[in-house]
Amino acid sequence: MNVVVPLIATLGINNKVTFLEKHGTSEFQNSTGAYELDLSLVSNFSAAWRTMNLQTDVFCSGSVILPDKAGRQINVGGWSLDSTFGVRLYTPDGSPGVNGTNDWEENFHELSLLAGRWYPGALVLSNGSILVMGGETGSNASPQPSLEIMPLPAGAGTVHLDFLERTDPYNLYAAHIPAIIIFTHAMPSSYPFLTMLPSGRVFVGYYNEARILDPVTFATVQVLPNMPGAVNNSQVIDNCVSIQPEVPNATWTLERMPSRRVMSCMVPLPDGTMMIMNGAMEGVAGFGLAGDPNFNAVLYDPTLPVNQRFSILNNTIVARLYHSEAILLPDGRILVSGSDPQTPGFPEEMRIEVYVPPYLNTGIRQPQYSITATDFGYNQKFTITNVQVFHGSIANIKVSLVAAVSSTHGNAMGARTLFPAFTCAGTTCTITTPPNAFVSPPGWWQLWILDDVGTPSHSSWVRIGGDPAKLGNWPNLPGFTFPGV
Repeated sequence: MNVVVPLIATLGINNKVTFLEKHGTSEFQNSTGAYELDLSLVSNFSAAWRTMNLQTDVFCSGSVILPDKAGRQINVGGWSLDSTFGVRLYTPDGSPGVNGTNDWEENFHELSLLAGRWYPGALVLSNGSILVMGGETGSNASPQPSLEIMPLPAGAGTVHLDFLERTDPYNLYAAHIPAIIIFTHAMPSSYPFLTMLPSGRVFVGYYNEARILDPVTFATVQVLPNMPGAVNNSQVIDNCVSIQPEVPNATWTLERMPSRRVMSCMVPLPDGTMMIMNGAMEGVAGFGLAGDPNFNAVLYDPTLPVNQRFSILNNTIVARLYHSEAILLPDGRILVSGSDPQTPGFPEEMRIEVYVPPYLNTGIRQPQYSITATDFGYNQKFTITNVQVFHGSIANIKVSLVAAVSSTHGNAMGARTLFPAFTCAGTTCTITTPPNAFVSPPGWWQLWILDDVGTPSHSSWVRIGGDPAKLGNWPNLPGFTFPGV
């Protein structure tokens, strides 16, 4: 059971889950808007939940994890008025079984966005700064077709984006997971979808369009083909489209999901597959506008041939419609939460579930390893020791890195999965970090090892690429603390 109806769920580097709720607009008026769940204490309800506090309303805001050494969570934008300018920071503290004391920090008078944004996309750039893009000036209000950078460079302001102005309000509908970009349709109410590409340029998907931007000027470098299939806000369909945006003559691949789905969540898993779950089979996102929940979970494997990539899994238990989330836990399971549809017959959903993917249903004991150093540069070698697998041999393991994400509205902001090079000798494996900040933008990653049939270990948090934008010294303003660099 939950104490909140969350619209944003984030796993912190303290391995606790923060939940943010649409504070001022919630029907639960005693809510503080923010809570943290200690998964190690779930058998003790009162001890597992820690109450936190927000000052403004995060309804339809965006969140990412900063690459600073504290792994702070930043949340931007929101519902209306001052909330749309909101910049909120939380430093995860404590450890499993030990309560933290930090809370969300916010001082609207000292630090705010340049432009008010409802439904902004957010992304950590390869230089370590934060890109905030798009949205509207308030709930169902005029467009905010621009981007801005945080911390704000000297002399900089917002950058106007004519393609967002032209496609408003339709660019507030979509869902993705990079490195191959994947969208599922029909599109839920959502954000411009952003990812860094291996060239160092920025991919943005919006409405049924996509383009590549220069990472310095943010001018359009390339307009990609429009996404195929129907794109509308009334007929739920079974489209899944994917693209490798930087190959020559890049085109979209259209596949069919096993069932129709709107407002889906996609979770990148340590074996490189993606779990698709939640949403509805009729209607659109928003309050009272969708029904016929899609309980079925689907696994998508991008390594399989086209039209053979979907596997139908067991159903979930709870209807998850508007404002539902799904995130990967350190033990390889998926935490599923939320649903705030205001549709007759479907409650404000306070229950949470844990979904067990197929790789944990084989009865095989999960691999184990030890790690000491956890802060690395690029193209750097580090070791993990005491590597143990309980199926096959160490010679056949895989190593993966899954980026820290924040889940909301069908968007796993920051999602990225990499398989670094490694070698093993005995029970020690030497891993080589990614080559540069384009392949691997600075940030925090869950490090996994997998046995020869894909059973994952528990993850450890590692940071790759440091803090090149010196976010650890930002913001040096009243009302905020910062970890330093």
